[in-house]
Amino acid sequence: MNRAVKIGIAGTTTALLVFGGIGAYNIVQAFSPGTTGSDEAKAARAFDPAAVSSEPPSDAKAVKLTQAFLDSWSEQRLDLAANDTDDSTTAASALRAYADGLHLKTLAFKQVTSAGPSTVTAGATKVTFDVTAKVAGGTWTYPSAVAVRQSTNGQLAVHWNNSVLYPGLGDDQSLTAGTLPAGTSTAAVVASDGRTDLARFSSLHDIVATIRQNATPTGGSTGTGVAVVDAAGDGVKTLRVFSKGKAPVIKTTIDASLQEVAETAVKDAHLQGKPAGTVALDWRTGHILALAHTGADGDIAINGIKSPGSTIKILTSAALFDQAGLTPNSPAPCTDSLTANSQLFHNDSGVRPNAGSTIAQAFRVSCNTSFIKDGFHYLVHDGDASALHEEAVNVFGMGSWSIGGGVATTDPSIPADVQGGDQAAQFIGQGRVTATPLFMASVAATVRGVGFNQPVILPGQHQDTAPRPISARTAGYLQSMMRTVATSGTATPRLGGLTGVGAKTGTAEEGDHTNGWLTAYNSRIAVAALVEGGSSGVDSAGYVVRHLLTSS
Repeated sequence: MNRAVKIGIAGTTTALLVFGGIGAYNIVQAFSPGTTGSDEAKAARAFDPAAVSSEPPSDAKAVKLTQAFLDSWSEQRLDLAANDTDDSTTAASALRAYADGLHLKTLAFKQVTSAGPSTVTAGATKVTFDVTAKVAGGTWTYPSAVAVRQSTNGQLAVHWNNSVLYPGLGDDQSLTAGTLPAGTSTAAVVASDGRTDLARFSSLHDIVATIRQNATPTGGSTGTGVAVVDAAGDGVKTLRVFSKGKAPVIKTTIDASLQEVAETAVKDAHLQGKPAGTVALDWRTGHILALAHTGADGDIAINGIKSPGSTIKILTSAALFDQAGLTPNSPAPCTDSLTANSQLFHNDSGVRPNAGSTIAQAFRVSCNTSFIKDGFHYLVHDGDASALHEEAVNVFGMGSWSIGGGVATTDPSIPADVQGGDQAAQFIGQGRVTATPLFMASVAATVRGVGFNQPVILPGQHQDTAPRPISARTAGYLQSMMRTVATSGTATPRLGGLTGVGAKTGTAEEGDHTNGWLTAYNSRIAVAALVEGGSSGVDSAGYVVRHLLTSS
């Protein structure tokens, strides 16, 4: 048997020698034990990545190699295709991952054309082509390109990186087809109607971004297509959509119609471009229905921490009723000026002195000296001036609120340990007392709803409670007094004639200017507004509040 094989080989060799001359000699050498001719031939044909020529290969050669590479790839002869690259091991693995990730059915290439020297890979010729891939869910087409280099021995190779699979694909990224992965679509932050995208409102841009980052979306359906995923399998970018999904949503408490009004209200022409902020609440639930602001210093509706001026007289009155047992008819003499703890206080211009004034009358015209006199007399005991702080915390829920979705708000402050002139100034919303439109809207809501409901912007968000509910007696007193402010008091120029409205104006001194405040409610909402630089509450914030009350 062995002898027969040897004869066959010898016979063949002889024939080749007859017809092949020197070529036949090389074949004989290939079969000879210990020869290195075959290895040398392979080495002569192989691309040497350590000896890359600085001269790009010709267009024709580059196209020919690329076509061979693409033919092998399209026929799924992946090892053969990988051998046409300068990194066959990495290429073979990536080509298999491409087929697996896309659930590839067929692959075709057209328009294989040279684009001349590559501007990205030095010493390479760029070859472009169009890709058509039938993948899970549909057919995907895209333009692509490779860079072809040559080594000094004249051999060519496709320069391998992940962008061979898809332009711009990173080394730690891959492709997937079928159900689109999480992260390739963004949840919509919507109004309470479940439809209106709040990103359309300029005042809510930052709030929407924060809520989207922190809150959990619900609903939605996943679409199908082609996407880029990272090493963890999370979606990076959608490349092709075969069937659209429905983005998940994060529903808020915002009323889209009222938000539209608020956006317009803070830009009312009467404000002459002054920074303004407003918040509207549903006083039954504490839900934030609208929130708008202007100005360059951030969202002053929820973070504009300023002295609230005479709007704090709502809390001062509540403390006088709850802690001193007074009523709206209790005396509260209104004088031109008053000295308390060596500090001189005065009234706003237009407030006439009235020695026989009651708390209700002083509230209607916003007499500062009346509230300082009664507050200092009834609510400060042996230097302890913490009564207003206790009323704010225990009845009106003042504290560190979380309105939901990670949205930061600035806490109001009515310190418990005020000293000196601040002991009197606190009763008219000056000194160390600070608040935001959000807090003052909540104060009005507590009066109208006869109870504190902590403001929230996400339905279902935890709401802090007040240690002690406001009494029906105190709430009734305050409602009556706030109603008079709207019908015949300081808020009448803006709110007179509106049904079921209660209000309180405020003007607070700050440095060389004043800030205008107004807080009010009607049968549906409680609202507060602040205008920085407003000459008075009614002639600045009053315009903002009127917009909202007449639209709800």
